[in-house]
Amino acid sequence: MKKRFLSTISFAALCLAVSFTSCNSGSGTKSETTAQSDSSQYNTTIDGKAVKLFTLKNKSGASVSITNYGGRVISLLVPDKNNKLTDVVLGYDSIGAYRKKGEPFFGALIGRYGNRIGKGTFTLDGKTYNLQLNDGPNTLHGGTDGFFSKVWDATQVDAQKLELSYISKDGEAGYPGTLNVKVVYTLKDDNALQIDYTATTDKATVVNLTNHAYFNLNGEGDSTILNHELMIDANAYTPVDSTLIPTGKLTPVAGTAFDFNKAKAIGKSIDENDQQLKYGKGYDHNFALTHHDGKTPVAKVTSPVTGITLEVYTVEPGLQFYSGNFLTGADHDGKGGKAYPHRSAFCLETQHFPDAPNHANFASTVLKPGETYQTSTTYKFVK
Repeated sequence: MKKRFLSTISFAALCLAVSFTSCNSGSGTKSETTAQSDSSQYNTTIDGKAVKLFTLKNKSGASVSITNYGGRVISLLVPDKNNKLTDVVLGYDSIGAYRKKGEPFFGALIGRYGNRIGKGTFTLDGKTYNLQLNDGPNTLHGGTDGFFSKVWDATQVDAQKLELSYISKDGEAGYPGTLNVKVVYTLKDDNALQIDYTATTDKATVVNLTNHAYFNLNGEGDSTILNHELMIDANAYTPVDSTLIPTGKLTPVAGTAFDFNKAKAIGKSIDENDQQLKYGKGYDHNFALTHHDGKTPVAKVTSPVTGITLEVYTVEPGLQFYSGNFLTGADHDGKGGKAYPHRSAFCLETQHFPDAPNHANFASTVLKPGETYQTSTTYKFVK
């Protein structure tokens, strides 16, 4: 399936609103915040380029704060069932923490290739390319020199739209071709954050862009997401080996811990005696979406505490559900000095399949000169 590279259709809007907040760790009961992200903690220079914090607001009072360092969503404030604003994404209070070793890609734009490429290598047009290894024997989220660590050129178009652009040079992180990338964040009045991605190249390459926001709909800083009710519209998933690289198979979810076609608590099956769950220390798997037309929700998540529901819309064929298994809570450097413990956030990363360049049966991620990579994802918050 060739997919979105030549698409010119405008797809459904994306939901989100953001701004920093303070929530009591482990409580899940404090949902109101009016605090804005402190822009002074983001005004700096990295690699000779200016870094700033941009805040988008809609008419309902929701807001999202984004830095052009890694295109990261720093905070996202949306109304709960009582119309109190809740910050639903994990993050830090200053830019320095986002640059620490082992930082888990909080809120970042991911590229040139989202998710994993096995053994950090692939072959394209008869030539083998070797990438940076940053996840054991594999490449994760573009390598050590991924888009998450780049300073993007930024233009705030208006109160509700931010445009980011970046030129990834031929050979950067091992990938072929000079890639011109543009990402547009738009905060809609219906509390949807729309993320539109486009890219062109001067040489055949592989592209798989996504966003790596960590959500807790109880409020960031709450100790768990296991009480969240999750639905994923997928009849199959891609099982992995012990290093979390897909085997190439598509396995039906029916009768397994991976069946979320009917909403269930994330924690219901997460500790079942299943080798796949053991490999990921929980859920860290790609789901093959049944519908991905940008109009039908591919996932829904609801917090029983705040009543906030997140709906995800995309034109991508895959969705990585990650249940925050590698968060440890060892550092108390989250917002307001909070710790983010094991399984205190989830990610829903829209994508082509992991390691697709090495599996002919997976939808292609190859982009060629003269083509335009185009994709859209929306995170919409309702109550």
